[in-house]
Amino acid sequence: MVSTTPVAASPAADAAYRSISALTRAGLWDQVIEEIDGRRIRIGERWFVDFASCNYLGLDLDPEIIDSIDVQVRRWGTHPSWSRMLGSPRLYPMIEERLAELLGAPDTLLLPTISQIHLSVIPALAGQGHVLMDARAHRTIYDGCVHARGLGATLRRFRTEDADHLAELLREVPPGTPALVCMDGVNSMTGNTPDLRVFAAVCREYGATLYVDDAHGFGVIGERGPAEPSPYGLRGNAIVRHYGLDYDNVVLVGGFSKAYSSLLAFIACPTPVKEYLKVTAPPYLYSGPVPTAALATVLAGLEVNERRGDDLRTDLYRKTRRVLDHLEELDVRTPNGSGYPLVQIPLVHGEDLPAVANTLLDQGIYVTLAPYPGVPKDEVGFRIQMTAAHTDEQVDQLLKTLTELGTAVLRRR
Repeated sequence: MVSTTPVAASPAADAAYRSISALTRAGLWDQVIEEIDGRRIRIGERWFVDFASCNYLGLDLDPEIIDSIDVQVRRWGTHPSWSRMLGSPRLYPMIEERLAELLGAPDTLLLPTISQIHLSVIPALAGQGHVLMDARAHRTIYDGCVHARGLGATLRRFRTEDADHLAELLREVPPGTPALVCMDGVNSMTGNTPDLRVFAAVCREYGATLYVDDAHGFGVIGERGPAEPSPYGLRGNAIVRHYGLDYDNVVLVGGFSKAYSSLLAFIACPTPVKEYLKVTAPPYLYSGPVPTAALATVLAGLEVNERRGDDLRTDLYRKTRRVLDHLEELDVRTPNGSGYPLVQIPLVHGEDLPAVANTLLDQGIYVTLAPYPGVPKDEVGFRIQMTAAHTDEQVDQLLKTLTELGTAVLRRR
């Protein structure tokens, strides 16, 4: 007889399983969405305002983007299923060239997802050398680093936002040994960024490669300039350009699934690194490409970004600022000090998360829950994700709900 109880890999995995299972049984997780209407979703017979979507620029609903699909699908079919090693539709190099120009990068390489990139590229770049990982890096970075360790690399963690600790660990790497430093750009929970200039300088000093996952920053933040209409900067060309850096010792990983609402990811790097990855990264060698519709929407998204992107980001910043200012008025804490459209709100008592989630649903608000052990116990709460497609009336509804929850439930500043 086969047991229906999963075997936990670790106490942390068992705690995560129990936490998510409890939320699922309570109807707070793993929902089937029946229909959308703008930034509203229907679950069963009930409609909610969706603040769990990461479609930051609202391109998933943009008619120009939607209309771009038909022409390319009729030209290329729904899915040209060669691996990229065998052949790439012309759409791939078209996107790679435009993306390199946007990012100010020497070269780019497109692969299906960021998770696939971490699992394949981190081990390829680390080899038998040393991997130094931010202690609070995203789980998918962690998975790639652990895979690298399984293939012979030495893995160590440095304290978050502690460049001195990173330098201390890099000094212990034997001379001539490859060192890869892995960290997030815009953090997926706090919405904050590290001071990338400091970490890049440390990596240059010790001859290490800085590997940055900016999944939530690409498309939102970009290069700074006197004409910038918001603190997000210009062009949405990610954290490297936001901090005025180049790619001499930097590999940038990003994706189109957040701001561009499409299934595609990329590596921005020097051309020799790209050529090396084309013969070492399994997703390039063996995986089928993404569907034609995704390539079409990315190409159209790059056009929209060039013409209207800064306007969309300005509106996104305005709406996000409304939420952050309201939390400040309520004296409610959020770790978001950047103004970026990821707003985490911790609870006074983490065990109240199911009740708070039900209250949010009762008020027609759908958010991302953050239970323990996915986050530390003192950070249990929920995450609000703002998009340019939210209406001001929907933001009003959110602010009213936050007021009703109040500081008895939401942690004070």
